[in-house]
Amino acid sequence: MSKRFYVDQPISGERAVLAGPEAHHLAHVMRAAVGDEITLFDGSGREFRARIERVGRSEIEASILETLAVDRELTVRVTLAVALPKGDRQAWLVEKAVELGVTRLIPLQTMRGVAQPVDKALERLRRGVIEAAKQCGRNRLLEIAPSQSWTELVGSTPRNIWRGFAHPGGQIRLGSIAASSTAGPRIDDCILGIGPEGGFTDEEVATAQAAGWHSIDLGSRILRVETAAILLAASVMLRSG
Repeated sequence: MSKRFYVDQPISGERAVLAGPEAHHLAHVMRAAVGDEITLFDGSGREFRARIERVGRSEIEASILETLAVDRELTVRVTLAVALPKGDRQAWLVEKAVELGVTRLIPLQTMRGVAQPVDKALERLRRGVIEAAKQCGRNRLLEIAPSQSWTELVGSTPRNIWRGFAHPGGQIRLGSIAASSTAGPRIDDCILGIGPEGGFTDEEVATAQAAGWHSIDLGSRILRVETAAILLAASVMLRSG
């Protein structure tokens, strides 16, 4: 079981306080005791070796023994803009995106979308980000951004960012993205669009292409939304080393 715990306030000085679900898990599931050593992170990119000093009913206090600058982030910044699938498949998508090192996830509103993102659902996903980061060792949290429409996103994304979206028969084949950097320049900052189960409409495709987005063909098989998102993100990461 993981001994990494997230502190939702920046850690500074010699003490840290865990509260909420993290304190409850540590006290009641892990059965923490004074003197136990744990690892803390606050999303800043650092992690902290700490020792439990007090176990209260709703808070746990720990002393900081060592501050470590542990960088487990990618050299490429990847944003996934996804028309979220239904139910538990959302949680699976977030978990794998965190493990891969995705920087940000934008829930998309599209014409054929089946799961319109609401605040309560997004908050559950943010909690899932913390759990996945605890498990995989990331010290920075994937950002769950506010929901945005495809049209708004296409029109507002700067052109100096590499922009692509999954679309059958697209201009670029997936294999050419995953190829080594000798096939083309590195991709250091990108945003990748993945539509709903029914795909982007012709109008949405035309809007993106007119704005200079690259359409990407993921192959002849029909993929679920979450599979397409992870496959596309992994391909860009391979391209960027």
